[in-house]
Formats: sequence, structure tokens, C-alpha cells
Amino acid sequence: MLLIVDGWRFMLAFTPEKTEFSIYRLDFNADLLDSIKDVVEMEDVGAGAFWVIGAVSKAKFSFYDQSSKKYLEVSRDEPLEIASCIGNVAEMEGRKVVHAHVVFSNRKGEAFGGHLLEGTKIFSAELMLLKFKDLKLRRSFDPVTGLNLLSP
Repeated sequence: MLLIVDGWRFMLAFTPEKTEFSIYRLDFNADLLDSIKDVVEMEDVGAGAFWVIGAVSKAKFSFYDQSSKKYLEVSRDEPLEIASCIGNVAEMEGRKVVHAHVVFSNRKGEAFGGHLLEGTKIFSAELMLLKFKDLKLRRSFDPVTGLNLLSP
């Protein structure tokens, strides 16, 4: 549901009452994003949230340039810790969409991140998945930001 007050848009929150929680150890050298997508398909998640801890041998992610409304890809070919990886699952045009943000850190303690892309190779990873069984999340294109955002 959407509430508009004095030109401001507010999304009303819905709390799922039926949830299912699962934990997975993801395979060594597999693609991180593809592995998350595989679990989402296997569990038939239409709406959910997840987080991942672990490490990767190489990373690929992107930064969204707000001016050009384009994603800029970044690759790191080095061992990295997954300092944080969090995301959600929604549906858009009849397909499941996994949206993940990730922060990596290197041996110097430097951190960098953005949108997780295919091409990130797992060294070790544990996925925690929260499936919302009674809630539908959808994405649709927002012309103001140029992004596919959650929508009612």
C-alpha cells in the first residue's frame, strides 16, 4: 500500500506472520549470486530476506551512478572477506529477483562494495534465508531513480 502526504511517498509496512528460516553452506568455487538464486528457486521463495557470511577468492560488484543512472562494474581478483552481504527476494514480471548488497574487506582492512554480481567466486559461504510465506514483494521500474524498486 502507498500513502502520499504533502507530496511525500510512504510505503506502508507489512509484517509477515508465517516465516521459514533455513541455513545453507554454499559450495567452494561456486558463483555466489548464482548459488543464492539456486537456493531461492529450490525453496520456491517469492518473498524473503537473506544474509551471507564467508570469504571469496574474487569478487564482482557494481556501483550505481545516480547521475548517469548506470551501474559501474568493479572486479577484485584477490582473497576477500565478506564483511556484509544482505538482500531480499521479490518478484518482477513473473520472475524471482534476488537483490543483494555486499561489502568486502581485504587483508589491509580496506572495505568496498556495492551490488553483488555474477562472477564472485566462493571460498567459503554460509547463507541464512528467511522466507516470507504469506507476503508478496514486487519490484517495478521507478522513473525518478531509474531503479527497479519494491512497490505495493
